[in-house]
Order: sequence, then C-alpha cells, then structure tokens
Amino acid sequence: MDIVIANGSSSPIYEQIASQVKAAIMSGELTEGQALPSIRSLANELRISVITTKRAYQELEAAGFIETVQGKGTFVAGGNLELLHEERLRQIEAALGRAVAAAQEAGVEAAELHQMLDALLED
Repeated sequence: MDIVIANGSSSPIYEQIASQVKAAIMSGELTEGQALPSIRSLANELRISVITTKRAYQELEAAGFIETVQGKGTFVAGGNLELLHEERLRQIEAALGRAVAAAQEAGVEAAELHQMLDALLED
C-alpha cells in the first residue's frame, strides 16, 4: 500500500492518509483481514507524527473500515460490504450532483442530461 502525502494539499495529512486507505479498501487493493502497518511504522515511513497517523487510523476505525486488535495490530475490517456499498453510493451521488450543477450552469435541460447519461451507460 503506497500512501502519498501532498504537502500543498488543503486537506490535513490525517485526512489524506484516511482517504487513501479507504480508497484502497474500496478498490479491493486491501482485503478483509489484511494487516495494515503499525501506527509507528507508518509514521516513520511517511516521516510524519505518530499522532497524525493515529488520528487517521481512529477516523478509519470509527467509520468501520479498519479494526485494531490489542497486541496483534490493525486490520481491514471484515463484514463491511454494506458499508463499502454505501460509501460508493455516496461518492456516485456527489459526482452526479456536480454533473447536475454543471449542466444547470450550462443551461442543459434534464432530458438532454438523461440522454447523456444513457449514452454513457451504453458504453
């Protein structure tokens, strides 16, 4: 798992870590039960504070993407297929919302927008 920190990003580092781990889980790159690097080793690898890494892991655990087993480590949470599906739906809704806003700004009618979506779905 490669995590890239963009110092110029407006997102805090812990959010960048959390979003990249979440994306890796959602894409299947990280699978259920797979071990994640320890907080300390990930902090050393990324050359950031342990506190920052811990916050990223806490966010992911609170959202149900990872779980920590005392004395064993941190793992991709099991049984979260519904959670992943809901997260994907939220992302799709956000993307569609941006498309609708762009269409409204351009004066595109709903029927034409439907035709565009139907054409894209056929491909």
